[in-house]
Amino acid sequence: MSVVHAEGDGQKAFVKGALSETIGRCTRLCLNGELVPMTDELRERITAQNDEMSRQALRVLAVCERDLPGELTDFTPDTVETDLTFLGLVGMIDPPRPEVTEAVENALTAGIRIIMVTGDYGLTAEAIARRIGIVRGDRNVRIITGTDLEKMTEDDLKAELDKPQDVIFARVAPEHKMEVVSALKDMGQIVAVTGDGVNDAPALKKADIGVAMGLSGTDVSREAATMILLDDSFASIIKAVEQGRGVYANVKKMVTYIFSHNMAELFPFVFAALGGVGLVPLGALQVLAIDLGSDVLPGLALGTEQPEPGVMNLPPRPSSERLMSGATLRRVVFIGVIQSIFAVAGFLYVLLSHGWTWGDASWMNPGSPHYMIYREALTMTQAAIVAGQVANGFGCRTERESLFKIGLFTNRFLVIGELIGIGIILVISYVPFVADIFKTGPLTLADWGFLAISAVVLFFAEEARKWLLRRKDARVAAAAATATGRESAS
Repeated sequence: MSVVHAEGDGQKAFVKGALSETIGRCTRLCLNGELVPMTDELRERITAQNDEMSRQALRVLAVCERDLPGELTDFTPDTVETDLTFLGLVGMIDPPRPEVTEAVENALTAGIRIIMVTGDYGLTAEAIARRIGIVRGDRNVRIITGTDLEKMTEDDLKAELDKPQDVIFARVAPEHKMEVVSALKDMGQIVAVTGDGVNDAPALKKADIGVAMGLSGTDVSREAATMILLDDSFASIIKAVEQGRGVYANVKKMVTYIFSHNMAELFPFVFAALGGVGLVPLGALQVLAIDLGSDVLPGLALGTEQPEPGVMNLPPRPSSERLMSGATLRRVVFIGVIQSIFAVAGFLYVLLSHGWTWGDASWMNPGSPHYMIYREALTMTQAAIVAGQVANGFGCRTERESLFKIGLFTNRFLVIGELIGIGIILVISYVPFVADIFKTGPLTLADWGFLAISAVVLFFAEEARKWLLRRKDARVAAAAATATGRESAS
């Protein structure tokens, strides 16, 4: 970039720009106030100084001047920016925001690959990348310039991106950014792109997630983007990733919670039919009371959970993974089987403790002397499912972390929802006219003891499952760290 300045009867041009673009146009050097001819040795010394400043994360500009002929009236780059006198180098720094380093660390820990695409000089870009942690330690860094990209085929670019190395694209034009995005998508990667200029719009549109700057971005970039950063901070992107993972995890928790106790509602009927019990273990109104009374509020409360500790230590989930994945289904079955066993056990416990014989269906007859015992058994089935819901609701708050670490009662909406579920059981059991509607009966102190045991067993069984899962994760992480160490040593 040149600026022409009139001074007396003469004209002087001042030129600034990247050293690579200006040093070849310089024929002289101002050294200690004297003009000396520019030589190859001086060019090497200036280039070395430029590189040294760039390694300090400085954006470096070369400053030159030229006395223009008085008769010159056609001011173009070709007529002005030639036969220049080199004056010196100017280094500028735009320090990264304090929160960026931590955000980059969180992103890399979460398995998110960060690729810098910039118009800066390669050494400057590398220095900035090392300062904020995009490049860690002594890892290999491949700096690809816009000129290099123009010489590469698409397969060459994919090969460079697929290597176990950090890649920085420097001195690139906006169209080069589009090439990088296209190559990554063709490799099956989920690509998020940040940008703020008009020329960034194609890359923002091409990416799976285009992220535009809300403060400094142009209207065109914001229209092309999927997401707009109101504060232009990279840390906000990582926070959004954490929240997104938390929302997805909460949906899985709700699914696990609902399907597991639905399994417990179904199993008593299956058991009674296949086992020749002769009695209906659960009434239709009781099923409705479970689904509408003690089910909805805890399920909604699970949706308010904050992301659990360690959620950003996990790698990104495959895009092909379904909500009802194998791991989720296994957890549903694990919890559902325990709930089902206690639901049936509670029903049989009341009947057998009062002398019922297997297959005797007469106890369901309202005129039978044992009819109230049967109603107590019905209540016990429902109460056992609700007790399982209480334990399951708290257990589903985390996928891996122990509930004791995040606090048992930190989700007050869940606590309220579970208390309402217990309150419904109390009303159905002890309020006479409600009990007559639901065909239920009062629970004894021994019944409540059984229910307490069932809830405690389910809760700690789920805690044990999480403990085993954490141990497995720790072994996998240790094995990966050992493999990485061996790779670095070799």
